[in-house]
Amino acid sequence: MAGQPIRFLPDASGQGGPYPEKQASIASIGIPLAPATATSAAPRVRRRNRMITSCLECRRRKLKCDKSHPCANCTKNTRDCVFLAPALDSASQLKLTEIKDKMGSLERVLEQDVARNTGKQPAWKADPEGEQIDFAPEPEDEKDLEPTPLAVTDAVYDDEADDDLADLGFAMGRMRLSDRIGGFFRPKMTEEMNASLNEPNGDQHSSSSQTSLSPEQPIPHFAPRAFLAPGPNYIAPSSSFFFSSGQNTASLIDFLPSKPIADRLLYQYWLAVHPVCRTVHRPSFLRRYNVFWADVEAGVEPPGSLQAVVFAALFSGVVSMSENAVLMQFGTTRKDLVENFQMGTETALGRANVIRTSKVETLQALVMYMIPLCRGEISRSHSALVGTALRIAECMGLHRDGSEYGFGPVETHVRRLIWYQICFLDIRTCEAQGPRPHIRADEFDTQFPLNLDDEELERPNPPTVSASRWTDMTLSLIRMEGNEMCRVVWVDLSRLEKKKISLTAVLGKIENFRKTMKDRYFAFLDDNIPVQYLARQITEILYRRMHIMVLHRYHNSVTYQIPDRLRQIIIDSGTEIMERAIQIDTSPALSPWAWYSSAIQQYHSALLLLMEIFAFPNRREADRIWRCLDYVFEIPPHIPKDQKGRWVMTEVRDKMSIYIASRKVMAPSSMLERIGSHSPPRTTASTAASMSSSSAVGKVVGQGSGDFANGYMYTQVPSQYLQGPPGMGKRDSMTMNGMEHRATVPMPPPPPPPPPAPAQPEIDWHEWDKLFPPDLNVGYMT
Repeated sequence: MAGQPIRFLPDASGQGGPYPEKQASIASIGIPLAPATATSAAPRVRRRNRMITSCLECRRRKLKCDKSHPCANCTKNTRDCVFLAPALDSASQLKLTEIKDKMGSLERVLEQDVARNTGKQPAWKADPEGEQIDFAPEPEDEKDLEPTPLAVTDAVYDDEADDDLADLGFAMGRMRLSDRIGGFFRPKMTEEMNASLNEPNGDQHSSSSQTSLSPEQPIPHFAPRAFLAPGPNYIAPSSSFFFSSGQNTASLIDFLPSKPIADRLLYQYWLAVHPVCRTVHRPSFLRRYNVFWADVEAGVEPPGSLQAVVFAALFSGVVSMSENAVLMQFGTTRKDLVENFQMGTETALGRANVIRTSKVETLQALVMYMIPLCRGEISRSHSALVGTALRIAECMGLHRDGSEYGFGPVETHVRRLIWYQICFLDIRTCEAQGPRPHIRADEFDTQFPLNLDDEELERPNPPTVSASRWTDMTLSLIRMEGNEMCRVVWVDLSRLEKKKISLTAVLGKIENFRKTMKDRYFAFLDDNIPVQYLARQITEILYRRMHIMVLHRYHNSVTYQIPDRLRQIIIDSGTEIMERAIQIDTSPALSPWAWYSSAIQQYHSALLLLMEIFAFPNRREADRIWRCLDYVFEIPPHIPKDQKGRWVMTEVRDKMSIYIASRKVMAPSSMLERIGSHSPPRTTASTAASMSSSSAVGKVVGQGSGDFANGYMYTQVPSQYLQGPPGMGKRDSMTMNGMEHRATVPMPPPPPPPPPAPAQPEIDWHEWDKLFPPDLNVGYMT
């Protein structure tokens, strides 16, 4: 039964806040409630304030008092007969009531504690800082596994950085990489790549088995600065409409097309944009659209907010079209059409005084304008724009649910749509530019939109609960719930570092979310209907992205090698993400929504799989992984398979080196000290072969041996590795801005001999096997 999903986390106080419906959906997605949160929804235990007429001694001994002064019992036993005052003053009465309320709360907590110890309640509690602490016993093998210190939250740059260079990273095939990967700042990515490249047995092919590249098939070299330039789909925002006085001299007619062209673009908006990033209520928007054209035909300038929302819709429609489609239908280039409607939208937003607006329609137009901008390539200007929109939305109260203020069903629905689109933009820009999401789960109580068709909201008696079927809202609702679960995971990442929650508990949350989404939505998804098939792909991508979010920093942990079961989760989820993303990009049935695929995922999991398959090329998933990597990195087909990994990693290392040097990226001193400081042992293939599956749990299985740091070998750099595979030609340096720049980075000296490694870290495998059956996650390699 598809219920009304509201929120995922209790508020920061751990008391659930004044909105009981806010906690209702926490349990609905499978995340355990804190006892304090569950308590807040229950009625308070109140005690009767009865007048006490017996003396204290009779009351203590539970004797019947005759209420005389002194009473018969006290006279008989020669005791002091003391009575309470006949009445308390107002202050004393209030204090007595508070004490009794606290006693009731303590009794309730005690009952829940007993229930928890008997397995009837999850072991969660609120700590003094307002966060939840997992009080479940921490598994012994989980205590020592730590995320790599080479990935941090905050980025720092030298003052001499090149601000003329776009902060978009560099292009590597269909992927865009920067110094921030997976939401974390990695200033030493070049050294990490070098460490893996310089491992003698890194790709596990002997020199005799490697095939030289044919000299008549040269490797394409990248031109300086070309790979740092923005891609064809990059759209830079303008700040002019923020700082305009509202007296813009540009005329609406300068940007407005004829009505047939506008109608065609609006049709494209309903087809390609509205299903995946819904921001408007379609029937009410169409009425406003007709009012807009009625004003234009009458020679009256429409209101600024109406101009802005119409131009934003047309702008989104143009962005969602391909170059060929624009040329065939409108006889002009896509670039010119995008620039026209972008300028028109910005002009209309400026006239609507967006920076100080109190109109929901103006904010709606701003969010619709940002959605096409914040997809694949996101600069810091996009992040600043989203932050501005967030502050405007909070000043207008969109972080409070409209139903609490008496708004009608349609108005409440629109406010919810706008708010959760801003929530998505907050997560998206955080991943690209950092440092962390600005919206906190405990700071808003806006509910998710109801799973209803748009027409149902305009009925005389509209439904008040979500429908258990596919509706106009289902796909967007799946994305909104997935994004809010990502927000939960973001919070848990910091709690993992503080040891306030176990890795098993976080992965358990993700698995509970998957099961809940499957039970709620998959029953009515028909893969023969393209938009419903897209919904299934997006659900799987969102769920598996959370595995990568949690585990990618453990993949090359400095202190310990990641257990192979966790490694297998990374491989399975990373491969599934890429396969489903490629399906969205290439399937003709899904082509209307392919323009937005880069907002759902950015192929960054390909980098993890590249490093994994480079170290262990004989994994059973190797063929699946390489099919994905060939597509993502656009590897030239003539490169032999046994040299693909080294070629791609060399390209990534060289480009990353130039980008980091241009941006003047700075690393914390503690990070420099940790590089090469720990060297856990590596299990050899012969030893691994002799292990049973149970004894090999948590071990990395591979060939060769050596001293490792960060999961990869650190050695002196042989000169042949600085040139790439045989036959690729030298890659010692490149010219950039007329200056020679070294493409390789000097390696640190070899680390000291490793200390004896303690027991293998981290997972409560009994709990793990309940979530992931062992026969499906054996993690073996052939």
